[in-house]
Amino acid sequence: MPLVLVFVVGALVVILVTMVATITIMRESARMEVQPPTRAFDVDEAVEWVVRHIPDDVAGTLTLQDVYTIIDLQLDYFRRKGVSRNGKDSEPGGTVVVGGSETVEYILERASADGAEYTVEQVQAVIDTQLSYLRSIGVVGPAVSEDDAPPFED
Repeated sequence: MPLVLVFVVGALVVILVTMVATITIMRESARMEVQPPTRAFDVDEAVEWVVRHIPDDVAGTLTLQDVYTIIDLQLDYFRRKGVSRNGKDSEPGGTVVVGGSETVEYILERASADGAEYTVEQVQAVIDTQLSYLRSIGVVGPAVSEDDAPPFED
């Protein structure tokens, strides 16, 4: 009789574990349909990608440290605009538009204040390539035309 009891208890444990696993998988699948996981941003990976994809006419004028500096300043700009999150913050309310001359001006001013001098073309090439990288990993949406952009509020 004890052998039958061990078999029954073992079968019940297997059924219970299978049910818990099935429920967990179904719950996570449903959650991921509503809120898909976001890709984590890695600065080193981003810099490496930018260095490989930046236009040749600009690539020869920048060092690896220059690219790091420009990307770091761009990320600082993103934080100031409220579009950079650490995974714990809530998402920004509505569409946030970044890019263009405002970003370039910010980077040039901050770099100059830190003693680094870049041209508009260098900064624009790095941020355009960086935005391509961010689109490729799915952390930003496509470019928005001026006609589709939400109005700026002061």
